[in-house]
Amino acid sequence: MGFKSGSLALLIAFAPAAYGQSSVTLYGVLDSGLLYQSTAAASFAPNARNLGHTWQVKDGGIFSSLWGLKGSEDIGGGYKINFRLQGSFTSTNGKPGLSDTPGATALFNQYTSIGISGPFGTIDAGRQIVPMIYAMAETDARGAQYFGSILTAWLGLNQAAGWPGTSTNAPIGALYDSNALVYTSPKFHGASVSLEFAPGGVPGQLQGGTRESAVFRYSNYGLNLAALYYNGHDTNPYPASYPTGSAVPATGLANNRFYYFGAMYTISGFSLSASYSVGKNPAKSNSVDFEMVSGGLGYQFNPFFKVTSGYYYLRDRNHSANHSSEIAVGGEYNLSKATRAYVQVGYVDNKGTMNQTIVYGTPVAPGVSTTAAMVGIRHNF
Repeated sequence: MGFKSGSLALLIAFAPAAYGQSSVTLYGVLDSGLLYQSTAAASFAPNARNLGHTWQVKDGGIFSSLWGLKGSEDIGGGYKINFRLQGSFTSTNGKPGLSDTPGATALFNQYTSIGISGPFGTIDAGRQIVPMIYAMAETDARGAQYFGSILTAWLGLNQAAGWPGTSTNAPIGALYDSNALVYTSPKFHGASVSLEFAPGGVPGQLQGGTRESAVFRYSNYGLNLAALYYNGHDTNPYPASYPTGSAVPATGLANNRFYYFGAMYTISGFSLSASYSVGKNPAKSNSVDFEMVSGGLGYQFNPFFKVTSGYYYLRDRNHSANHSSEIAVGGEYNLSKATRAYVQVGYVDNKGTMNQTIVYGTPVAPGVSTTAAMVGIRHNF
């Protein structure tokens, strides 16, 4: 009897190992620097005034400061259950990042996802950084940074379409989507596909608030290619006058569509990128129809130091007087595996009603040209 009891105790003690192992990782980034901008505005509103130059300690010269938890459990047969909780915060004051609701913050505003991965690829459910922004980053010499890149140009396109900049729900495309289901296929000879569907959950409106996207990515032999389609139904239901203005009903009729084609080729340390994209709302084609063109050049001098540059042009296809050109140059030096110092300069020439920004989160007035410079440090932990 003693032998059997001991065997049972041993079996119970080691039972979890039979189902695989779990791991949880705490991680984060701090990114902060000193920013000078020759003009500035109080908001992204179409009637915002130029308030003059600004000096400030700014979060996110390369990307936002963030922290998170991620983990996985091996359930056998090549399958894993994965989760991620991740939120951005402002390193200068400790405030968490914006959520979907204008003016409201959230602890985990970037990721609250759970999913499964295996030989078929991965499926994740919950709030996520959408696949399209990764595709854009991989085909931009500036890597979709927070200072002068395809990211700030795309946000400029959204601002021109009426995005007030007070939430993460932009009208044309999205950086984050809540309630999203995302499938990513395995790579096949360097090619992969990502598909997203995010139901809106609006009673009585099947399409109200829903988002769909399809992303093709290819990476091989130094060449990165990307093509994407994003269709958002009522993804920006709040007017620029929020909270005094009321939300627009989420009927699913205002479909904000974004198409993007990009490429980057890297050889002998040089990286050359180019892209073309269109953002429009067919229901408001006479007012929301924009074009974005980019080009970039970078050089990796050695494993520690690189320089990147980019040019980004936006055009209102309904009104030729509304256009914007931006150029940015930056240098990055790795002080260690975890710490990077950087310096960046940029210039944007806005015409008409355009208010493309150089730095994410630092508005400029419509039709006003701006110069910016930033020096900072980024540390991973």
